[in-house]
Amino acid sequence: MTFQPRDMNTTTSARSISILHYPQRGRDGLSCWIAQPERLNPALPPLVAIHGLHRGARAQANLLATEAIATGRTVIAPLFSEERWPRFQQVVRRDRADLALISLLADLRLAGLCEGATIDLAGYSAGAQFAHRFAMLYPHLISRLHVTAAGWYTFPDSAPFPYGIGPGDAPRESWAGRLNSGLDAFAALPIRVHVGVRDTIVDEHTRSGPEIDAQQGRSRLDRARNWVAAIKAQAEARGIQPDISLNVIDGCGHDFTSCVRIGGLDRLLCAPA
Repeated sequence: MTFQPRDMNTTTSARSISILHYPQRGRDGLSCWIAQPERLNPALPPLVAIHGLHRGARAQANLLATEAIATGRTVIAPLFSEERWPRFQQVVRRDRADLALISLLADLRLAGLCEGATIDLAGYSAGAQFAHRFAMLYPHLISRLHVTAAGWYTFPDSAPFPYGIGPGDAPRESWAGRLNSGLDAFAALPIRVHVGVRDTIVDEHTRSGPEIDAQQGRSRLDRARNWVAAIKAQAEARGIQPDISLNVIDGCGHDFTSCVRIGGLDRLLCAPA
């Protein structure tokens, strides 16, 4: 397969980087934006950055581009369109967003735009929901996981998926077996959870109610803290040394741009392990 990238934006510094657009392949394919430095560090896997509900894939690629230059890391920002992927954050519901991402990565490897068998996976807001659920299902594909400002989480408890890893109401939608079989590998992953110190407003995009609030907490900040604690406890109960940490970003609320420009989120996402 030959791919002729469309160079949308080039910035100049000590090294240059281009923001490329990779078009959608077929009805079930994903397009993406790629920030690729001239000189790649072969020791670093690509960083796949998953957007939130506003579908700001190109904006994420642009905001992460400077650190892509500094580290020599490719950044891939897939676009899950609202029309085709309205509930992409739940990963396996309806249109199987998980399979779409796996297919995109396979295509990019064939095109020479994605090296290695694993990725660093990062998600913001709804994208953070997608990222941690994808990593639970496919921990063998992940080198490191970044979860930023998720509205709610899949907890390692008996609640039905996607709230927990227990059986769902419909047998054909039950992912309990798959999630439980991969939980040891997931709990051992390097996981970094980020959230703004001001991300405490419960808005229309924060799934709320007595049951989920009791399980997870009220705000994104509370839920991040509780999920980190739950993953740590689950890992330790299984005899696994957890490698999960919480980074509370000073001066920031629920805004990806401010988390990058004020909180240095781009450096955290792109930095070598």
